[in-house]
Amino acid sequence: MILVTGATGNVGRNVVRQLLDAGEKVRAITRDPARAGLPEDVEVLPGDLTRPETLPAALRGVDRAFLFPVFGSLGDFLRIGAESGLRHVVLLSSYAVVFPEPGWIGEQHIACERAVQDSGLAWTFVRPGAFMTNDLNWAPQIRHGDVVRTPYGNAAMAPIDERDIAAVAVRSLLDEHAGRSHVLTGPQSLTQAERVRIIGEAIGRPLRFEEQPREEAREQLVRHMPAPGADFLLDALAAAVGREAEVLPTVAEVTGRPAHTYEEWAALHAGDFRGAPA
Repeated sequence: MILVTGATGNVGRNVVRQLLDAGEKVRAITRDPARAGLPEDVEVLPGDLTRPETLPAALRGVDRAFLFPVFGSLGDFLRIGAESGLRHVVLLSSYAVVFPEPGWIGEQHIACERAVQDSGLAWTFVRPGAFMTNDLNWAPQIRHGDVVRTPYGNAAMAPIDERDIAAVAVRSLLDEHAGRSHVLTGPQSLTQAERVRIIGEAIGRPLRFEEQPREEAREQLVRHMPAPGADFLLDALAAAVGREAEVLPTVAEVTGRPAHTYEEWAALHAGDFRGAPA
């Protein structure tokens, strides 16, 4: 039995689907099973990494797990898992852990990785860079106009499709890549302005990028994350201006197929950017 935490998230849903497609028995935990919207073949239990009393039932009979990084809240899961027969954990981590200056976000993920290593369980770390799904944050602007305002339009990244993150995690679970760390990127170096253009092509209308002042962007970010996390993200964008982003072959090496392009991702999510028909 494989347990998926974070099963209703962008990566977790794809992990669940791909494990089912591989013929595995899958259990998922979520705060509200009635609203999870997961496939019928999944055993869905109430569970929360911050509520240790929910974890013994979730981990009973589980030998492998996909672990979502809830900062500061992995210890009980790992302890109860080890006591219950869990053998292998695949942790969703971050590319930031290998940065020369990991910043606040990287430091949080480093702490998660250390907790998993210290548990005595076999482990694999999946370390993606920027998620393509982060660009869904532009959807409200696109649904209501033709302009996307965000800072550092010439910052280049190699964002990765959530399906590819999941595919590497699934291969790590099935092939038990114990002691390995997979650093992931998408297959293209693209600036923010270039990604806006590609989304416009996917939805069939031209979009225009407009530079947003850093301080305005920071005010918006700190509504959703601690200030050090917002500063880390903005600093990373600033440092990426005028540079080609590193593109790694890890997805193809692990899965045996090419990583999805940004064009493919934008086509998949075109409905999210168009919104409901009038």
